[in-house]
Amino acid sequence: MNQNDHAIAIANRFKEIYEQSGESFSQEHLDELSLLIEAGLDAAILQKMEKIADQLTSVADGIRHNAEFTSPE
Repeated sequence: MNQNDHAIAIANRFKEIYEQSGESFSQEHLDELSLLIEAGLDAAILQKMEKIADQLTSVADGIRHNAEFTSPE
């Protein structure tokens, strides 16, 4: 399930819970909520990807450093 589908599923579940109280929840509000949830998911994924990229950079630097000391040159 991609972020968009997941955001829509979360928003729909929120709408169901909200409407159980007898209140109405417009499609416009549902669409806005879905966008907010998707933006939050995207931001969280981006932060995690940046941390992983930093770790990969560190590993690559370590490999490069070790290669300098084991190189026959």
